[in-house]
Amino acid sequence: MNLFMDVRMNPVGGELSTCVALNQGTSIADYTGILCRDFLAAIQGRDVLIATHGFNVNRPDGIDHLHAWQEILQLPPNSAFVGILWPGDSIWAHGLDYPGEPRVADQAGQLLAPFIDQYFAGANNISFASHSLGARVVLETVARMNTPVRRVILMAGAIDDNCLNTEFQNTAGKIGTISVLASRKDHVLSALFPLGNLIGGIIAEGHPWWHAAIGHAGPQKQWPSNFVSPFMIPDGWCFDHGSYLHLDPPPPAPPLSIPTNVPPQGSPVPAPDLDPDGNPIPGWRQAFSAAFVSSRFR
Repeated sequence: MNLFMDVRMNPVGGELSTCVALNQGTSIADYTGILCRDFLAAIQGRDVLIATHGFNVNRPDGIDHLHAWQEILQLPPNSAFVGILWPGDSIWAHGLDYPGEPRVADQAGQLLAPFIDQYFAGANNISFASHSLGARVVLETVARMNTPVRRVILMAGAIDDNCLNTEFQNTAGKIGTISVLASRKDHVLSALFPLGNLIGGIIAEGHPWWHAAIGHAGPQKQWPSNFVSPFMIPDGWCFDHGSYLHLDPPPPAPPLSIPTNVPPQGSPVPAPDLDPDGNPIPGWRQAFSAAFVSSRFR
């Protein structure tokens, strides 16, 4: 049973909530509230990994993606996993509202930060992982927190590649280690992210169109001293934007052995099993992202 902090008003689209709801479940069918005392007991004295989805993900899909991915994480025995559900989707635009969603991501972080400071005081330590625009939710949360953060891992981050040197430079200094997973084969971040930033630059500050996404090109140098490389997934693995979390159905691929790191360009696919045609079985990309995060979390 997964734990969630939910800052959505509606299952699909809608505004940010005014408070953080505590819930548990493995799918929308069994998604229900959990008493605060039970939530706190589940994270008491634990190494907590808080993870969130990205842009254009509704509540049911967010639950499914985070639950299925958590199932193939390999966290130490004293760990606890908590998902964040936030309204980075639209009930009507289906992705066309991207230029306005960074504002929602920032507001989600501003809502989550004081809540985590207050209610996670009993945790042994706190780390974050994110996908896509969830990188902004995480970094804004850390920026507003007083509690130290042990690890931050940004997968396919839909945020400017210079963010650790500019907007979130002070935030980076509050984190033990920062890791990134990036792919030059990410079609969303190579095409739609710059276009969205161009439009966003017209209607809001902070999104200059000429910057690449950190999840496509990696972080712009100079890297913070606490940044851990390598980060660039081999091009031959064809990691697209949905290759990290989006599991439908959950993958039959077994977990990869850890520690798992990003190998050099040209390395073979790390799939332990092949289908009858000799191709890697579905889910190996998600198994890699889970093994990578599990390794960097330790």
